[in-house]
This record gives sequence, structure tokens and C-alpha cells, in this order.
Amino acid sequence: MNGTYKALLAADMDCTLLSPGKDVPEGNKEAIKALKESQVAFTIATGRSSFLVGKFAEDLGIDVPIITSNGGSLFDASSRKQFASIDFEETKIRALMRFLLENSADATLYSDEGIFFAPFSSRKFFVEGYNVGVEPVKQAPIIDIDISFPEKEQIPKFNKILLIRPSEKVIKHLSSDPELEVISSGIDLFDVMVKGASKGNALIGLADYLNIPASRTFAIGDSDNDVSMIESAGYGIAMGNATDKVKEAACHITGNYDSLGFAKAVYEFIIPLVRTF
Repeated sequence: MNGTYKALLAADMDCTLLSPGKDVPEGNKEAIKALKESQVAFTIATGRSSFLVGKFAEDLGIDVPIITSNGGSLFDASSRKQFASIDFEETKIRALMRFLLENSADATLYSDEGIFFAPFSSRKFFVEGYNVGVEPVKQAPIIDIDISFPEKEQIPKFNKILLIRPSEKVIKHLSSDPELEVISSGIDLFDVMVKGASKGNALIGLADYLNIPASRTFAIGDSDNDVSMIESAGYGIAMGNATDKVKEAACHITGNYDSLGFAKAVYEFIIPLVRTF
């Protein structure tokens, strides 16, 4: 696509690039500008819905597709359209919704039509917080569902389910399903996607789209759902606050997110390496 880039960096958002619910700190914004000046394509790789990244993409001037839904989709922020999406098969998502609703799960479902909330979801506050100050046309659509929703004649396509503090019964049932990818994305948080959907696979697909060799890709993150991209990237970087799994997979460890560990990695590790390419 773009022959001007020498490398690609994908960064997790929460507890990597920023504090949850906060804006990107100025120090990290300056580091992203420095990346662009060094011909490094920068993108976000997040478990968030594509509807919850637009204002950040605009603020940071991201001009390549964004990895959202934990690798379930690639999102073009400029057109507000999904560039690619790995969706649950219709029969499968209907069955999953029935199971989760019948078991009163704290579930939030991600679709290209909006963010859908089960009756026991505790995540709505996060989306409402994102929407504050965002012009209506760019706000994340909030849709409530109930036990009748899976029986509707037509339902949207979905690419991720977020579970918060799922019961042992729920997590055991989902984790034993060979058609699903179930991974921790934070304390008490679990992402459920179609088998094979991951930040790592999305990173390599994006690099190929941008004509950037996989050997010139960087990834930085802190949670277990970042392991796949840190392992897939040419250079994987763990935040100082990362889990042990992330640190074991990384070739470089930087500072904590609340002390600008992202910027530290950019200036001390990424840019010096890119200069040798």
C-alpha cells in the first residue's frame, strides 16, 4: 500500500499507551510524532470495539488500519468502516448469546453496527464515558439486548464478546469449545473471538497490506492478549507493568505505562533499531 514506511509499530492501548479512561499523555504523543519522522507506521492494537478508537486515531493522526476487537477486525478510522472482520458464524453467535443470557453473564458484544449490552453487563459506563464530548455522529452506538434477542429473524454480525468476572461454569464451557479463542485481556476480563483471531495474526496481515516485512514489525503491550502480537512481531516489547507471560515473550522490557514507558521504548529501542534498516 504505502512504500514510504520502513517499519510498523502496533501498540496496545490500556495500560500501555494510556491509562484506562484517560487521554494519551503528551509524552507519548511526541514519541508517535518521532516515529512518523523515522518512517515508522504507527497503529493501535486493542481489545476495544472499533467504535471506541476513533477519537484517539484522529488525535494521533493514525493513517493506517487499526487492530480492534483483539484482532477480530481491522478498522479504517478515516472512513469509520471495518477494513476486515473475523465474524462469528450466525448459528454460533445465536447459541453463544443464549448461553450467556441464560447464565446471567456480564457480557458485551462487538458488532459493526454498535456495542451490544446484555442485561447484566457492567461495561456501559466505559462506553458512555468515551462518548462524552464526542460529536453525535462519531459516538459509539449503545444497544441493549435481552433473552429475546438471539431469536430475532435478523441479527448483526459480531466479532468479539467481552466477559467481566465470568462464572467458572461460563469460562469452562467457552474455553473447552474448539471453535473459540478465549483469552484474558486484563484483571477479570476475558475476550472471546473466533478461533484464530488474535492481535498477532492481525499484525502480520496489516504488515503485508502495507508491504512491510514481518521482520520489521514491532509490538508493545502489557496483557496476555498481547502475547500473540509480541511473539509474531520482529521485535516484541513488554511494558514494565506487563504480565509475566508478556515479559517472557518479549525481547525488550521498558518502563511502566504511568511513567511513559511507551515513549521510553520508542526513543531507546525502536528508533535506534529502525535507523539500521
